[in-house]
Amino acid sequence: MSGVKKQLNLRKENREVFDWSPLPARKKLGEVPKIDNQSKDLYPNCDVNVWLRSCDEEVTEPILGKVTGEIPKWLEGSLYRNGPGSIKVGSEEFGHLFDGSAHIHRFIINSGNVKYQCRFLRSDVYKRNVEANCIVATEFGTKSVADPCNSIFKRVTSLFKPEKMMSDNAMISIYPFGKDLYAFGESPVIHRIDTDNLDSLGKVNVYERIGLISQSSHPHIESDGSVYNLGMVVGTSGPVHNIVRYPIGSSSEEMFDNAKVVASLPARWMLHPSYMHTFGITENYFVIVEQPLSLSLPSMVKCTLKNDPLVGSFSWYGEEMTQINLICRKTGRCVRKFFAESFFYLHIINQYEDAEDETVVLDVCGYRDPAMIDCMYIDAMRNMQKNPDYAKMFRGRPLRFILPMLMTDEKVGKAGAEISDDGEICVKPLKLCDLGCETPRINYERHLGRKYRYFYAISSDVDADNPGTIIKVDTCMRNCKTWCEPNCYPSEPIFIANPDCKDEDDGIVVSSMIWGGEDTNTVGILILDAKTFSEITRAVFTTPSAVPKCLHGWFQPLQTHKQIIT
Repeated sequence: MSGVKKQLNLRKENREVFDWSPLPARKKLGEVPKIDNQSKDLYPNCDVNVWLRSCDEEVTEPILGKVTGEIPKWLEGSLYRNGPGSIKVGSEEFGHLFDGSAHIHRFIINSGNVKYQCRFLRSDVYKRNVEANCIVATEFGTKSVADPCNSIFKRVTSLFKPEKMMSDNAMISIYPFGKDLYAFGESPVIHRIDTDNLDSLGKVNVYERIGLISQSSHPHIESDGSVYNLGMVVGTSGPVHNIVRYPIGSSSEEMFDNAKVVASLPARWMLHPSYMHTFGITENYFVIVEQPLSLSLPSMVKCTLKNDPLVGSFSWYGEEMTQINLICRKTGRCVRKFFAESFFYLHIINQYEDAEDETVVLDVCGYRDPAMIDCMYIDAMRNMQKNPDYAKMFRGRPLRFILPMLMTDEKVGKAGAEISDDGEICVKPLKLCDLGCETPRINYERHLGRKYRYFYAISSDVDADNPGTIIKVDTCMRNCKTWCEPNCYPSEPIFIANPDCKDEDDGIVVSSMIWGGEDTNTVGILILDAKTFSEITRAVFTTPSAVPKCLHGWFQPLQTHKQIIT
């Protein structure tokens, strides 16, 4: 591999530049963290078992919750959530959290009451596992049992059908296409969900539609209802990152039928495209960040033939710099490239054009390297209390990159960047706050791709006084407000604007929540005042089975289950 390797010592000039704490170097993913056999828990305030629960009984008929406080009269609709619902099949366990069976939750808010229901996504791999009562499909970090039907010839055949190389267990996120909702993973297959009873209504294969062999699990919804997503194709010259537009139509099926590639970026490294979980969009640009975590296509083929987990295809090239690409939305071509010291990320917080400073601002939840993925092996999570490096491996911070659009010394210097000897613009991040933040959300409908001030997240610091903390970050003042309570673990906070809002943070934040310890069969929904971050309302439910923590979700207002577009 080749690229800009020079790690520059950029001048600070009264800027709080982020410095990574040292960690051992790593090359391949799949390194289960080391264990210290001491008896004392290293992180006594963190109950990782909230991720390791398995739901044994679905809630098909909505159950009524106990409401404390008063629900805002204007708030009616459903909060949908997605995440790993079970880490086991029969007597066998998955090896990694990302392999858990997709589990859809729904909180129904109507006339001052709240109801809850949950069901497993009926993906192909889920149905096969249930029928066999064991793990029969190899996943991201789990090798399946020997399947006599899955011969070497069948695995060779799957190489010509990318959707067969990856599991269709869409357990990461949930997004609307028009009035329909779809569960996403990162494979080319997404699943439509019945918004009323959570039935799995069928699937869409975007490889068959538009040739994507993988895609981001975080598409963007434009103000007109059109959907943009980032996916990868492999052509005669190698892998290419494509931005696909799904124009709003009379149905989601029409949107898929009319999908069109609107921008393309050849992968930085031949046969080793960067792993991408999210991408950015502004008024004039798409933002594609090529990080040094690479998916080796030759290794992916090898893993398929050997029936090995997909994680064996990933490598970390920490000596390489991260490349940030700005793609013109009008032409679909890359117009500017920036380089930063190597970092790993899953989520972009937001991005926008600052016309006054003639810059593009990019905010991400950044990590030194992808060690946090190794922290999510089931064995690593179970033993995290004995791992002295676990908190460091999970240590991330919200970072801001300022990308100058003019190549003058004045503009580059003002942005805190430098021009390297070979003419590349190198940027260094600013720290937005000194708390670990993950699953970030903003006032999405009004500030996606636009200048903004606030974002909301959950804590990613396992060694914090309370790891189950919701965080509101003021990116202008660089300060935070937090909400937490003992033994409570909220999920991704979603901002919902007051219908008559005048300010960016005029509204509420909703989050699902569970509790640690022995309180496994309780789930709730929390409503905070987004301005003050004080609790307004909560609804709590007792469930027939354990409720595990979830990942991402979407709020659909009641009116015809159609998202609010402004």
